[in-house]
Amino acid sequence: MKEILYIEDDIEIGSIVKEDLEQRGYLVRWLTSGDGMEEAFGNTDLVILDVMLPGLDGFTVGLRLKSNHPEIPILMLSARTAVDDKLQGLQFADDYVTKPFHPEELAARIEVLLRRNRQALPEEIQIGHLTVNIMENRILKDNGEEVLLTAKQRQIFMYLLEHPNQILTKEQLYEAVWGEFYLEGDKTLMVHIRYLREKI
Repeated sequence: MKEILYIEDDIEIGSIVKEDLEQRGYLVRWLTSGDGMEEAFGNTDLVILDVMLPGLDGFTVGLRLKSNHPEIPILMLSARTAVDDKLQGLQFADDYVTKPFHPEELAARIEVLLRRNRQALPEEIQIGHLTVNIMENRILKDNGEEVLLTAKQRQIFMYLLEHPNQILTKEQLYEAVWGEFYLEGDKTLMVHIRYLREKI
């Protein structure tokens, strides 16, 4: 399931878009401002970002997100149709949609961005005795045996894969995979990692 971080302060529009995207099979995390966006980021595959936000505007929020997560596509939403606004947004955003828009158009643009992003990834990665096929979402050992992971184990594995040669803390891993703050003493993450190690 693809995950979308949606930042929109208009409750009516936000509710409609969130419900429509969830019916299309997306997991949507909806924020009404840029506050808490990093905590909510989790395993986000795409960001939908409104320009007019309370506090930090969408341009500032978008620049910060793109700086921290350059590989994640950002789709800007705005009622502002001026060419200057579009050009400012497209300095960091991957697409720019003006309001009002039809849900079908938004869904089509999301699919294009996700497809383009998938194509940018290598189809296959070799890590020691493991072959990771990104397109097929499969992990194979040298002997051809497939490594079968639970959803959370796969999320942990892919997060580690996306951050090679980096030392990651328990807090980083937990918050990226579960989308919640890590509580000291919580053994959930380490149990998942123990089973993941046994499998690979």
